[in-house]
Amino acid sequence: MRKNIVAGNWKMNKNLQEGVALATELKEIVSNPNCEVIIGTPFIHLATVSELLKDNVIKVSAENCADKASGAYTGEVSAEMVKSTGAEYCILGHSERRAYYGETYEILKEKVQLALANDLKPIFCIGEVKEEREAGKQNEVVKAQLEGSVFNLSAEDFGKIVLAYEPVWAIGTGLTATPEQAQEIHAYIRGLVAEKYGNEVADNCTILYGGSCNAKNAAGLFANPDIDGGLIGGASLKAEDFKAIIDAF
Repeated sequence: MRKNIVAGNWKMNKNLQEGVALATELKEIVSNPNCEVIIGTPFIHLATVSELLKDNVIKVSAENCADKASGAYTGEVSAEMVKSTGAEYCILGHSERRAYYGETYEILKEKVQLALANDLKPIFCIGEVKEEREAGKQNEVVKAQLEGSVFNLSAEDFGKIVLAYEPVWAIGTGLTATPEQAQEIHAYIRGLVAEKYGNEVADNCTILYGGSCNAKNAAGLFANPDIDGGLIGGASLKAEDFKAIIDAF
């Protein structure tokens, strides 16, 4: 059976001390969740937070990794480095990385392969911008993103990936896809996986919704058969808000 997951993406928020305080608070209030709980922290937090949450129900993710294994790439952080901190997951392909840092299908293909080679589980993000949604192109956009970066993988390796559908027009805007809109495209994504890898792989693939998911709308989103949890941005920065989303399961 596929996992239900609630993953937080802190983005570029919280200094180290604030991040440790938030992780400590979550450790105290999240004890027996009905889903896997992951927090995605900035690189500088990873080692400290991973140690803090060692043997805890909360897992730790990086928000990115380099598309190179090692070498003269000043300022970059490799998948091997991420793994050495104790992190288990790595968020890749987030719309902000694609939009602001020019991450292409090929770059993301490299990142996914390096993450997998270092025993990290990618949380791979896909989704359309507002203009693409208004033009009815959301299906072809997510299909191209999958084909461009992850459908080259073997079925075994693809089975290690978590997908996160994030309508870019709903990130941080307060707009949210309706449960019906979200379910429709999640079902389409699962269908693409089934076409490529077969029904068993598709049935076991966790697909998260990201895009202004909060305590009020989480239960309605998670009730859909193809929505297996959420990738949470702003609402993951306060322990009580994040716990309320976890409790939606």
